[in-house]
Amino acid sequence: MESRLVTAGPYRATKLWNEVTKYFRAGMPLRKHRQRFRKYGNCFSAVEAVDWLHELLRNNRNFGPEVTRQQTVQLLRKFLKNHVIEDIKGRWGSENLDDNNNLFRFPSTSPVKTLPRRSLLKENTENIPKEEESLFKLPHFSRRTPKKHELDTLENIKNTKSEIMEEDKENLHWKKISQEDIEEIWRNIILIHLQTILGLPSLEEVLHSAQVIPQYVMYNMTNTSKHGVVVLQNKSEDLPHWVLSAMKCLAYWPRSNDMSQPTYVGFERDVFRTVADYFLNLPEPLLTFEYYELFVNILDLLRPHLERVAIEALQICCLLLPPPNRRKLQLLMRMISRISQNVDMPRLHDAVGTRSLMIQTFSRCVLCCAEEVDLDELLATRLVSFLMDHQQDIFQVPTYLQIAVQDHIESLKTAQFQYPGEEISAILPTYSYCKQITPQEFDEQKVSTSQAAVAELLENIIRDKTLSLKDKKKKLKRFQKEYPLIYQNRFPTTESEAILFENKPTIKQPMLSLKKPKFRSLRY
Repeated sequence: MESRLVTAGPYRATKLWNEVTKYFRAGMPLRKHRQRFRKYGNCFSAVEAVDWLHELLRNNRNFGPEVTRQQTVQLLRKFLKNHVIEDIKGRWGSENLDDNNNLFRFPSTSPVKTLPRRSLLKENTENIPKEEESLFKLPHFSRRTPKKHELDTLENIKNTKSEIMEEDKENLHWKKISQEDIEEIWRNIILIHLQTILGLPSLEEVLHSAQVIPQYVMYNMTNTSKHGVVVLQNKSEDLPHWVLSAMKCLAYWPRSNDMSQPTYVGFERDVFRTVADYFLNLPEPLLTFEYYELFVNILDLLRPHLERVAIEALQICCLLLPPPNRRKLQLLMRMISRISQNVDMPRLHDAVGTRSLMIQTFSRCVLCCAEEVDLDELLATRLVSFLMDHQQDIFQVPTYLQIAVQDHIESLKTAQFQYPGEEISAILPTYSYCKQITPQEFDEQKVSTSQAAVAELLENIIRDKTLSLKDKKKKLKRFQKEYPLIYQNRFPTTESEAILFENKPTIKQPMLSLKKPKFRSLRY
């Protein structure tokens, strides 16, 4: 059964729940079963449901191949709890379901959930901190070493702006732009970028403007180490020293292991359990409850042909996090990425592979909803898998945002000179992005673009006057062999092909015809 992609928008988790239950109810095979000397019709066993649903989720574009069998069992337990299914005696409401031969059936009631109505994030905006006592200044560039092309771009911008300032210095007087203006510019530019990337007509139900805290964004972009990790000024908000030591031990195993410390069989498993216990006991996920809808909507972009767009969206969204959360998330992703790729790391679980163990262990402490959502674990698994694989790119500081903000500040200053005494509104520039398309449209465009390029190559061969007739025929014959359909479209009949060579030069007869001498025999 072909899956339908649930597009971005508010309450995407609920829409995904309705989508999965609809496919499961419509496609799960039902048949007669015998249990305890009795026959039951139109039912299925738990193991049959796990097999069928696991295959559906792995092939569904909304979830992907990272879904495990155990996660499928967990989802079926949610189905039983929410009366999507019931046992053969009509009981439901519990999560008493295992991967066995117990029988279940579909109830007559509809399992579809209704989409809730809510005001514009009133609950979330109440908890947003007000202006802190010390405001962050206009950000300078990160302490990390910029790449060469970034240095060249920034240097050119700096030189151009300094020349303009020198020319107008004598006649113009700058009006000071307040810190509040700078923060509002940051907020609006981030909202414009996110709305365009997600392809939504509005962000009201996904991200409220009050949830974009410019102080967090500026701090996350400017206070970084040489490795790009956020450096906290308040050390009490940082990871405990013993957690950092344990994470470093696992990330660089076995090189970081201090041989002066006693080790034993299973030592690495105990260290891993120590790190896992710390993160699993955090009061809220690292992506915070208030940004749940935002990150769930980014899951729509986690497809191969939209990989760069998804990375850009996650770059911006991770800048919105409080600095302690961003630091913990980045260090955690770096650790599990290194562990998953480390061939020298002993197995940390007897039955589960290292990569799957990393994703399953930390998915819930990265993304989950304040109110329990039935698909939380599957959604978090997919997001953590992508974060782990692309953590180096996602946590890079996007310098184009800094450039956009500084350019807009300069444009405001220029506008103040051109219209003195008038109130200049902070009108933001517009940005153009590639329009999001479906995979089918992508494949069709790829084929049509390639065919157009090949057809253009054929026309170049035909129009090339430097080729001799022999070479042109040779190239056309080779082209016809490689691309017969395109050649046939250009020359549908033999007559159309013959027209190309109708003006070929004819070989003139020699003006003097010399007769061959006859040789007579010497014998008469």
